[in-house]
Amino acid sequence: MTTDPVKNFLEVAVTAPVNKPLTYLAPDECKKRLKQGMRVLVPLGGRKITGYILGRTDTAPVGQQIKKIYKVLDNEPLFPKEQVDFYKWIANYYHYPIGEVIKTALPAGLTKKSGRRIKITDAGKKHLAEISESAITGTPWFSSLLHKGAISPHAAAGLWRTKERGLLELWEQKGWVAISIELVGGTAKTKNETCCALAENIDNPDSLKVSEQKTIAVLQKIASATKRRFVPRREITLEYRGAGKALKSLAGKNIVIFEEQQVYRDPFGDSFLQSDIPETLTDEQKKALSSILPAIKEGRFAPFLLHGVTGSGKTEVYLQAATFVLEQGRSVLLLVPEIALATQLEAHFLARFGSRVALLHSGLGSGQRFDQWCRIAEGKADVVIGARSAVFAPLKNPGLIIVDEEHDSSYKQDDGFRYHARDLAVLRASRSAAVVILGSATPSVTSYYHASMGKYSLLDMRKRIEERPLPAVEIVNMQSVKTIAGRPPVFSPLLIKNLQDTLERGEQSLVFLNRRGYANFMICRDCGQAAQCAHCQVSLTLHRSENKLLCHYCGFTVSSKTVCANCQSPSLTAIGVGTERLEHELPEILPGARIARLDRDTCRKRSDYIKILRAVHKGEIDILLGTQMITKGHHFPNVTLVGIVLADTGLGLPDFRAGERTFQLISQVAGRAGRGEKSGRVIIQTFQPEHYSIEMARNHNYQGMYAREIELRKALGYPPFSRLANLKIEGTDNDYVRDKAFRLANMAKKFCKGTEPEILGPAPAPLTRLRDNYRWQLLIKGKKLEALHTFLHRLEGEIGGLSKAGKVRIVIDVDPEYML
Repeated sequence: MTTDPVKNFLEVAVTAPVNKPLTYLAPDECKKRLKQGMRVLVPLGGRKITGYILGRTDTAPVGQQIKKIYKVLDNEPLFPKEQVDFYKWIANYYHYPIGEVIKTALPAGLTKKSGRRIKITDAGKKHLAEISESAITGTPWFSSLLHKGAISPHAAAGLWRTKERGLLELWEQKGWVAISIELVGGTAKTKNETCCALAENIDNPDSLKVSEQKTIAVLQKIASATKRRFVPRREITLEYRGAGKALKSLAGKNIVIFEEQQVYRDPFGDSFLQSDIPETLTDEQKKALSSILPAIKEGRFAPFLLHGVTGSGKTEVYLQAATFVLEQGRSVLLLVPEIALATQLEAHFLARFGSRVALLHSGLGSGQRFDQWCRIAEGKADVVIGARSAVFAPLKNPGLIIVDEEHDSSYKQDDGFRYHARDLAVLRASRSAAVVILGSATPSVTSYYHASMGKYSLLDMRKRIEERPLPAVEIVNMQSVKTIAGRPPVFSPLLIKNLQDTLERGEQSLVFLNRRGYANFMICRDCGQAAQCAHCQVSLTLHRSENKLLCHYCGFTVSSKTVCANCQSPSLTAIGVGTERLEHELPEILPGARIARLDRDTCRKRSDYIKILRAVHKGEIDILLGTQMITKGHHFPNVTLVGIVLADTGLGLPDFRAGERTFQLISQVAGRAGRGEKSGRVIIQTFQPEHYSIEMARNHNYQGMYAREIELRKALGYPPFSRLANLKIEGTDNDYVRDKAFRLANMAKKFCKGTEPEILGPAPAPLTRLRDNYRWQLLIKGKKLEALHTFLHRLEGEIGGLSKAGKVRIVIDVDPEYML
């Protein structure tokens, strides 16, 4: 029997802005063991970077010198060969380099590349030390070289892109510095620690020293309590400080054995929520499962849109479906839009499935994420809960993919690789013959349209558990509320009275404002100029507790005691309201009330978030106020009042989805009220009480909102009646960026056939300057998806030419969620 000859050439996706795989030669010594999905180090443009093997080929590009791979980085593939086509499809759809797609799909820290380390020589110390101190000022890299003796690869990479490169190369020629190439990155790995165990037979333990006998006793005690033979050395020395030296001597006497074992970095910590299995399901839950379970049993792709009002029991449908999938020997993936929601759902899934659950999201440390990824890849975990990037989890044989709060815009990555996790979840399910459930109380207009057209099966759950009523909603027109010193108050009299009444009854309240900080901006009373970010064309937000003005886009800060940049006047006054101001004013209105704030300023770690939620569940907090973090997924049985301070903040955005998002946000936070035995109430404060999104939210009328939105979008030709791509042109020189934007628009119009696709722009982006970059946009609107992508592929070559000089960056954002 003859075997097929091993093909000599490899298709490699490199981690660089290269749109297509590159061809490399497989070295003879490792040719046979190379497989799809393995990492290799390859030469590219004078450096070495990580690449991923996509396949083999007999032929190489004509007229090119084919280089050999430099090094094989894996013994086994990091992803199965079935994933290669998945990654290729994604790269093609989002017009993004396939190597960068794969890099995103894998845990951070797996990418290696070559870097330059610059060291000063003895001759360099002599000559460079004579340079005056004034020359060093403003050049930290030179000071580092002179005083520390070296420049790190990370710092050198930045210098190599500037004019300083020529200077350093000159110094190398003169022998003043030595420049070496070394591999950097690739920090992800398992963590090991030294563990100890007693040997099988211990001779004459009475002859041992007292410290040795005590060490053995401690080891035996811990081993017995934890039912482990090998005990980490750190646990023994923590209990008995003298154990370190004693363990070494015991090992020398062959009484104690040392062994390096992998440390599992637990991501779950202490869960404060309980999850009980209900004795009976509601009729609507049973009906939903009667559609879902047969599709799972048949092992076929079936997309469902589960439209269930807040408190209708969607989570239990997820859990029952997941249980059934696991019984079939397949795995489960649950996506949530943000870490906050992952914490809620993980408790329910941990209670049902225990150690089978793995967690993947950015709130974990890099080591924890790597350990979780390995557990999934090795088949030790077959239930995965995670945020956006978990859609790439290396699950074996997925049978069910759940996208909770499917309408949430957080599923769309807004920089770098701009993918939409919900859409990729549907794609992955179709390629795996799996069921996908898109769940929401307020589905996206696009998803609901797909359900109405038969693309998804619609499952309705319109009643709350135990048929509890949806909360009564009342709207306060803030235009009619009496002003204080010429300004409307933050809290209306009606909201204040309801907060007082709720507090007196021993019940809890939520107060929602989708704006963090103390005030929106600081304005000069003398010249009227607002304090602006030095790097963005946006106002700085006052964060009073930290005495700073902060840019929420780039992180730039100045002291809140600053003077006006325009006229140097110190007379700055705070305008607007944020969650920090609510926290400041509420104690004056309700003295004695226990108040907590939940936003990104108070919850920078997972433990901060859990601490606040635990206090709410224990009844230690009377009023919880916050941003979007309090709107979704929470089940607080004693919360009977929800106050929405400024319900219309999003309606002024230049975005065709503004009305839809406002309805969703109000409906979601309103759904936190009255989920227990007591009925709930919602107070909505707004300056636009007659806007349809607010009116529909008051009546819990999703169908009414959808009918209005779908009519508007059909008339304007927006999704779901078209597909969009936003071309973003950015650079530090506004005139240059504008010129390239118009050149790109002219090229695009030449490629158009008739009116398809439609080219809108170019125009300055609503946020004209961010992070020192001026921004222009070109919106492409197409009725046919295939024609739109054919057009974009033709345009890609022109984009490469326009951005080649490096003065502008042009990004293709397919299916954009925001166009700011």
